[in-house]
Amino acid sequence: MMLITKQKKSRSRNLSGYELETIINFNQGENVAYIFTYEKTWQKRLEQGLGLKPTMVNDSGGKEYKLLKSLIAMPRQKGSTRRRQKRKWHKGLPKYAADSLHYCESR
Repeated sequence: MMLITKQKKSRSRNLSGYELETIINFNQGENVAYIFTYEKTWQKRLEQGLGLKPTMVNDSGGKEYKLLKSLIAMPRQKGSTRRRQKRKWHKGLPKYAADSLHYCESR
């Protein structure tokens, strides 16, 4: 059973878009991560998609979740960078194939 705690704020106020942040926090010494977010789509995804329950809820709509680090995907290269690398590799492929063919014929 998870305990949900409410964080008390000294005064209630509307937060700016800049203040409505999402923080993913984990360190090497633990196998769990903590996600704190005000973003409703993240909250919905974490609760409905992963079945997580918030461990902390504050008065401004922010929620904190605890989950295994293995559920967080590491950042990958952007698609355009991968496409550029693939094109570069394909350009070098004919040369490699020609060199391989020449090597096989010379044996």
